[in-house]
Amino acid sequence: MGVTFDLSGTSAVVTGGGKGIGKAIAQHLMGAGARVWVWDLVPGPSESTGSITVDITRPDQIATALARTLTQASGIDVLVNDAGYLGYGRFEQLERNAWHYILDVNLIGTMEVTRQLLPHLRRSSRGRIVNLGSLAGKEGLPNMAAYSAASAGVIAFTKALAKELADTAVRVNCIAPGPIATDLITGLGPEVVAGMVAASPLKRLGTVDEVAALVLWLCSDACSFNTGAVFDMSGGRATY
Repeated sequence: MGVTFDLSGTSAVVTGGGKGIGKAIAQHLMGAGARVWVWDLVPGPSESTGSITVDITRPDQIATALARTLTQASGIDVLVNDAGYLGYGRFEQLERNAWHYILDVNLIGTMEVTRQLLPHLRRSSRGRIVNLGSLAGKEGLPNMAAYSAASAGVIAFTKALAKELADTAVRVNCIAPGPIATDLITGLGPEVVAGMVAASPLKRLGTVDEVAALVLWLCSDACSFNTGAVFDMSGGRATY
């Protein structure tokens, strides 16, 4: 029997919720009773409360999405920062604008969305921020230098912000997945994926539902004493 959580009466924003991990997160939150607004470049799940097209590298688009969300929501209780862009290749072969974009989406975008939503989350009695980082941010992965740097920044941002908000009801945590079975990973090609599986002690990719289940717990009242934490989801691959 699976563990269930009741998030009825909770309003949540999920960036990158149109597909992959973000879509699974949005669906799990809705299944727990939350009203969910998906912010993404692609449409969100049809059953979501609202699906808003937004480029999180554009502060003006974030502000517009927030204003639209607040026309239907009395407040915001949960923010899941899932929007991300992988980028793969040797660092010296990446054009400047390519690795800048990786940083803009994964780190700067996460920070800007959080900055704009924070006043509303502060007013919530059960505020939750969950940032999606990566195993790459903990260990640094070859051919993912910019992505690793951005993910490490997300981890440090999570820890610092959690301390700033420790005197509020807002809990800030981070999940650092290893390779998860999504189009983002499988699109790297079978040879790369096979290498990822071989490096995993569990000898498989993770699933989007496994990540979403952890997000659900982090957004629930059961998570009351965890803040500034980084939760590994690498199938045992992470060394710390």
